[in-house]
This record gives sequence, structure tokens and C-alpha cells, in this order.
Amino acid sequence: MRYLKSLFCSVLLAATAWAQKADPSFDAIKSVSLAFQKGAVVLTVPPGAHLKASFMEVAKKGGAGTLKVGPLPATDAQDEIGDGVWHGTVRIPLRSEGLSGTVKLEVTYQPCTEGEGGVCFPPTTRTLEVKATDIPAAAPAAAAAEKPAVSPLEKKEELAATPVAPSLPPAQAATPAPPPEHSGLIWSLLLVFLAGMGASLTPCVYPMIPITMAIVGAKGSGKAKGFALSLMLVLGMAVTYTTLGVLAARSGAAFGAFAQKPGFLIPVSLLFAAFALSLFGAFEIALPQGLALKLQGDGSRKGFGGAFLMGLVLGPLSAPCVGPVIGAVLVGIAQRGDVFLGGLQLFIFALGMGVLFLAVGTFSAALPKSGDWLTRFKQGMGLVVLGFAAWNVRLVVPDWANFAMWTVVMLAGAAVFGAFEAAAGLVGQLRKGLALLMLALALLLGVRTVETYLKVDLLPKGGVAAVTDEHAGWMEQDLEGALAKAKAEHKVVLVDIYAEWCAQCKELDEKTWPDAALKQWIAANAVPIRIDTDAKRKDLAAKLQIRSYPTVLLLDAEGRELRRILGFQKPEAMKAWLEGK
Repeated sequence: MRYLKSLFCSVLLAATAWAQKADPSFDAIKSVSLAFQKGAVVLTVPPGAHLKASFMEVAKKGGAGTLKVGPLPATDAQDEIGDGVWHGTVRIPLRSEGLSGTVKLEVTYQPCTEGEGGVCFPPTTRTLEVKATDIPAAAPAAAAAEKPAVSPLEKKEELAATPVAPSLPPAQAATPAPPPEHSGLIWSLLLVFLAGMGASLTPCVYPMIPITMAIVGAKGSGKAKGFALSLMLVLGMAVTYTTLGVLAARSGAAFGAFAQKPGFLIPVSLLFAAFALSLFGAFEIALPQGLALKLQGDGSRKGFGGAFLMGLVLGPLSAPCVGPVIGAVLVGIAQRGDVFLGGLQLFIFALGMGVLFLAVGTFSAALPKSGDWLTRFKQGMGLVVLGFAAWNVRLVVPDWANFAMWTVVMLAGAAVFGAFEAAAGLVGQLRKGLALLMLALALLLGVRTVETYLKVDLLPKGGVAAVTDEHAGWMEQDLEGALAKAKAEHKVVLVDIYAEWCAQCKELDEKTWPDAALKQWIAANAVPIRIDTDAKRKDLAAKLQIRSYPTVLLLDAEGRELRRILGFQKPEAMKAWLEGK
């Protein structure tokens, strides 16, 4: 969790962008230094530019042996669409198994410049030749790669001491290292601890707490012994969950970039949606009865060893309810690939889950009886998991699908909070009021889904349909049709070249095209069209000579280029350019 640091870096970058425009001479190959130093691929970008984490990959080209990559370092900021980015120098550690001779590495990265005129370049792949003997063997490299994750201060010192390729000017070589991440680490561990406490209140765990403490002999044995037995049980739980965290991080190091792509995000979100349905009571996710009985044993598990063993098996036994909660944590760990942090987060999760076990075992406390409140709590956790599933794919699905997913989330929330139930008392009335509010939002989002999918207006002006659409009246992808229309209307063609992964394109959509003066000029003089030459109209990329995104073109009715402008522009600058000033 690095939200505070990302926000701070974003503010600094915004201030820099305000003071100076992006460097128009930036080149995706010449301006990015690529070298191999001290067992790692090292990339360096100059000030005013960054590298996107979602496209960073290192792969071996042919030959025997295997190459292990990662873990990728933590990003130091986020761009306009929420993707993690790196500034300055990025080190990607490598490990080798059975490599010999000269190894050809294919390094793929995506650079973007920042500020007014900033652009994103298509993912660039370059080849780097390295001697196999220069790549550390798997075992020592694992320890070296994991050390920076243990101490952010050590990472900072390592980055500061890393030499920059001599081809860069001195002004570009002096790149500051990322700031320490202690505050972000503390917040992430606190959230995981609270998630563990919430997991202990689920119907799969909560009713088992007094029974489990009685089985291991903690209840009624005195405070000191009760605490010791409870602690052994919690440590057993911690071993199970810490192992899961380490395994998730180890697997995550191999596919850090893949875990941010649609091929991974969509199946994971579908899995979480299934978890949510289970928490809502649609079906039960349970271990086979024979395995569950074997894990539970004969109930004679008194003593410290028995308590520890009982803690080990509590993880699998509580999987039907804890699985959806812990799954969200595991996905984040796998995407970062940080072994130490992965194990630490799941260890803290287990401690949070063990708070009630410690309380009951130490003080022989009587827990409130399970009932309707526990069922609602379970359903509330299902609502959170369903919301996570929708949020996880928000950037990789069409707008209408986004509206549809949140419609379902709001409908589920209305049902969970009792929109269709009688309510008694002040608390019940407040709960039902929240449920009715969520129901109203669901109806509005449903209408928005239909409007977006069918491209129609169903609500009168002033309602949902009146939300500003910066591309209302723009054609999509059909350059040939736009040219024909421009010829018939004696206008020019305004072409907005974009890509779905381009943060500056989103910024242009949000801050420039909605401007009233620009809309008026476009309506009077141009046929506007948006074209995705990265994914939908690749045939036009070479014809229109597109090298970076966004690119805005002004063509005459015959398709001849009048002028072009690159990157994000403020409304006044864009209007002046359109008017030829």
C-alpha cells in the first residue's frame, strides 16, 4: 500500500509539469539508458519522464537454461489511470539456472513523458547481450533480490550507489532515489490486521472459537496457561498463512507484469464474484467431509503441541469464509512479488485473526451468540469482495460493462442492508435508508448502462444522461467515413489518436476536449474522429506516421496532413493550434 507516497509524488510531478513542458526531443530508445550491472537489468529515464510498470518485462531469447526475473521494485508514483510508474533508475534483478555462453535478453518497457505535451510511446523491446557468468545463480540471487524488500533504506542506498550509463548527461544522471516507505508499510499492515480481525467474525470461524479453545484446554486453565496455549494456537495459524504469503510472492515474481493484464485480472475477478456469491449464501465452498474430519481429528489435542497443531489446521477448516478475504490479499502480494512483505502481511493477518482466540483463551470470555448479526456480517464481507471484483477490472472493460458491474454491486448492497425487509427502531430505519439509497443508485446506473451500450438518451436533460460526454458527436475509428463527411460539409478532419493504456490520452479527454470554446470551434469547422491505432486500426499507424500517444492531427478533406501536435495540451493551447496561431 503506497497511496500516500503516490499522492505526494503525483503532486510534485504536477508542479513540475506546470513549470515546464515535456521534452519534444525524447526518444523511446535513445533517451532510455539500458545496461546490465551487478546482476540486474538497469534502466534509467531522464527527469520529466517515467516507465510504466505494467509493460516491464525481461525474457531470455533462445538457448538452454532458465532465467528467473524479479521481484520488480516498488513503483514510486501512479499515472492518470492508476498504473504504477517508476522515475529515474529501475533495477530488475535476474537469477540464472543452467545458462552458459552469451545470453540474449529481450527487455520490454514503455516510456512516457510528463507535463503539457507529454506523450506515451508504444511498448519498446531492446536486446541486451550478457555473459552467463555475470548473472548470479538462483540461490544467492534470491537472497540478494529479497534484501531490498526487507529494508527500504537499504534499497535507497543501493539505488543511490548504482552507476548510471555514461551516455547520459550529468543532469540526467543525478536521479533521486525513491523515498522510504515506512508509512506505507505500516498502513498496509494495519489494514491486513483489521482484515484478519474481520475474518475471525465470519460464521466459519467465530462459532469455532470457544469450541477450539476448549479442545486445546485453554478455557478454565488459568490466565497464564490459557494465554500460552492460545498463543501457540495463533502461531500455528500464522505458520499456515505466512507460508501462503511466501508462495504467492514467489509465484508473483515470475509474472509481475502479467498480473496486471486482462488475461489475469478478468478470471481473478470472476473468481472473486463466485466467492461473493458463496458469502451471500448461494452455495457453500467447503473441504471434502473426509478431509475435514481428518483435520479435526479425535478432539484430544490438549497441550502446547496440540494447540500448535490445531492452529495449523484452522486455516484449511476456515477456508469457506476466510478464502475470499485472504484471496484479495494474496493477489496483491503476487502482483508485487515481494517475498518478505508477502510473508509478513499474512503473518499479521493471522495475528489479527487470532485476537479473539487469545481473548477467549486468556480470560475465558463468553462470546456473543451468533445469529442474524453474524449472517449480515458475512453478507457485508461478500459485498466488499464483490466490489473488489468490479474495481479490479475497471480499466480493462468497456464503459457500459463498468456501469453494469456497479449496478450489480449496488443491487447486492440494497439486498444486504434490507431494502426489501421491514425495519424496526432507529438503527433499523437508518439501515433501510442506506439500502434504499443503494437501490436508487442501482437504478440510475442501470439506465446509464443501457444508454452507454446502445448510445441512446433515456433520461431527460438534467438527469444521468446529461453527464458531459467529451466525445459526443465524435466519430469512432472510421477515418474513411470522416473524410467523406468532411468533403461533403467542406470542413477539415480533426483526428485524436489514442491508445487504451495511454495516461496522457485520458488526461486530454478529461481536461481538454470538454472545453466549451473548443467544442464550439470543432462543431463549426471540423469533423472530429477518435482512432485507436494501437489496437483497433493498426493499419493506420504507419500511414499516419504515429510514433507516440496522444497525437492530434488536422487533415484536409483529401486526407492530406495540415499539421500535428503531440501529447497533452491545455484547452487554450489546443484552440490556438487548431486556429493556426
